[in-house]
Amino acid sequence: MPAPTGFSYERHADGSVVITHQGRIAGTLRGGRADKFLAQVASGDAQLVMARWTGSYKFGNERTARDHPRNRGR
Repeated sequence: MPAPTGFSYERHADGSVVITHQGRIAGTLRGGRADKFLAQVASGDAQLVMARWTGSYKFGNERTARDHPRNRGR
């Protein structure tokens, strides 16, 4: 799976953080969640952290999982 790209974030004066992916809003964090997110971004790979927080890190494997025999009957 390729590394995530295209993510960015903005910190606002009210303490909230807006995460965007390719210019579109992917998530908004407030309060303690925003603080935890900022700490993780500062200590790790920022693109991967943003992808995980927004749930956008799985793209590509959903079609394969959908076609697996154990998932066909659902």
